[in-house]
Amino acid sequence: MEDDEATKQRGILEEEEENFTGRREESENEFPSHHPPPPPDELFDISTTVDPSYLISLIRKLLPIDSGSDERHNDHMNTDNVVQGVVAISGNGVVETSNGDPESMDIGDNHDESTYEVGETVSSCPAPGMQDGSSAWEDHGCVLWDLAASRTHAELMVQNLILEVLHANLMVSKSPRIREICLGIIRNLACHEGLLKHIESTAGIVNTLVGQLFLDDTQCLSEVCRILTTGLSGAGCTSWAHCLESDDILRHILWIAENTLNPHLIEKSVGLLLGIIEGQPEVEQLLIPPLMNLGLTSLLINLLSFEMSKLTKERIPERYPVLEIILRAIEALSASDSYSKEICSSKELFQLVCDLMKLQDKAEVATSCVTTGVLIANMLSERVDFIPEVLEDFSFLEGLFSTLPFASDDVEARRALWNVIARLLARVNESEINTFLLSQYILVLLSNADIIEDDFLDTQLEDSNESRNSFPSQIKSSARTIAIQKIESILNNWNARKENLQEETVNGNCSINLADVKRLFDCCHRYIKEAIQL
Repeated sequence: MEDDEATKQRGILEEEEENFTGRREESENEFPSHHPPPPPDELFDISTTVDPSYLISLIRKLLPIDSGSDERHNDHMNTDNVVQGVVAISGNGVVETSNGDPESMDIGDNHDESTYEVGETVSSCPAPGMQDGSSAWEDHGCVLWDLAASRTHAELMVQNLILEVLHANLMVSKSPRIREICLGIIRNLACHEGLLKHIESTAGIVNTLVGQLFLDDTQCLSEVCRILTTGLSGAGCTSWAHCLESDDILRHILWIAENTLNPHLIEKSVGLLLGIIEGQPEVEQLLIPPLMNLGLTSLLINLLSFEMSKLTKERIPERYPVLEIILRAIEALSASDSYSKEICSSKELFQLVCDLMKLQDKAEVATSCVTTGVLIANMLSERVDFIPEVLEDFSFLEGLFSTLPFASDDVEARRALWNVIARLLARVNESEINTFLLSQYILVLLSNADIIEDDFLDTQLEDSNESRNSFPSQIKSSARTIAIQKIESILNNWNARKENLQEETVNGNCSINLADVKRLFDCCHRYIKEAIQL
């Protein structure tokens, strides 16, 4: 009876496959050749559930291609070195593991929704007209790549041994495109926390993924970096870190970031380094010391220098994310107790970030400028001897104020910017500097009076909430309050000096409006009074 039932099931599957093929031929003019359509009654949107039999049919079509005959292996061949038990299909259409262990592929019910960037989770399917033997494989792989972005579809795929099939292809395929599709599918699967655990528990796959770092294909390397970054952020981060801890592997990661000319790969490789820097303590202990010994600091500074040279010559939007990820990695190192001294002591780095802060049109790189403000605050707290270099750089002071509006939603970044402003203004001796220098400070303050006033309004509630959990002296001594007290003093000194001036014109071109001075002075005085009362 069991044999009859098995024969019956095989007959049903063969009939379904024949029907599926027929329906596809009938509708071939309605679908792009690079997107194999599902049966008409199984058309789906990415957010819907796909018939398991359709998913299984796609997974079966991904079985590795025999490089000698260029024909797909049939379901019953000996694939001990590739994949085992892929096609043992039960009556309900779900693959069963060949070892009979139901727990090895069990999917838990409590999964968090994955978080991913939509633009990076879909495949880039090839153009129609490809004639090589791997074209059909790529078509089916692209569909699964897209479907893997959905947690429901991804879970069904893992239940049906997609990881084993992809692992097998990575081990035997020499096609960069096939490798890219395999890695892209795995990356989308890894977005789902519960499925990341399955990747980690699939024998040999993590080491195989790390080995892909030594490929010379840009797209494959980008996908590998994304997968490794995700792995290092998960609960099983230590196992991923152990696979990366070899000096040869770490040196190669640095080599990729330093030598590639592809902005996307720079972003992903530096993103991997950022994942290590911001990772769990065990990841930091395993990987950062050897990376620092291999020249991580100089690499990041060189990359920033290159991006700054590009930015000053031409605004290229695709390079903005690269600039931001590099700055984030440097800022993360500057905040580390163990490595801040090395990164913060670089005069070259300080000059680069000051140049970025002085950029006039910040809108396109606003996020990078905010990150730069935090980095500068960290550097000045470590190296106060850098302060005199920008003390009379009024375009730098202007840049700090003009960055404040972009940090309106980031409390810590706004505090960092005020910290830098306070450190600079604290060095200004308004009663002794000459009238020209004093007027330059006044002009910068007046040109940013609206920004200063708006920041006061935005932070009133913040300071009020802090006062409930802090001592009043802590509020009074905040960087913002210290800076505002200094601004009030500078304005007051100008008001005292103006009586001795014959005219209000400064430097023959710029004039200081006394009404504007009074308005800003009153605003600062009101803020200080309210801060003291908190």
